[in-house]
Amino acid sequence: MRRQIQKLIDDEINPFVASHGGEIQLVDYLDKNVYIEMLGGCQGCAASTATLKQGVERLLRESFGSDINEIIDVTDHSAGDNPYYGDSPFG
Repeated sequence: MRRQIQKLIDDEINPFVASHGGEIQLVDYLDKNVYIEMLGGCQGCAASTATLKQGVERLLRESFGSDINEIIDVTDHSAGDNPYYGDSPFG
């Protein structure tokens, strides 16, 4: 299952987030839970929750259904730089 999840991340998710300077990495698949880490532009980005819920989670659930209970983000977002909002007067 790990290989299948990683293939989906590599083929369908990472090309999209790479266009924003990010990368999603599979950390583990344990007890039907998927643990991911968001790197690069995704780490600390204000839109990372939307990316996780509307992109990563949606695609994983569509592809693997009942083989997945939860998608858990283990990223330390407080340590990341925000490439879109960091230079903004609003960020």
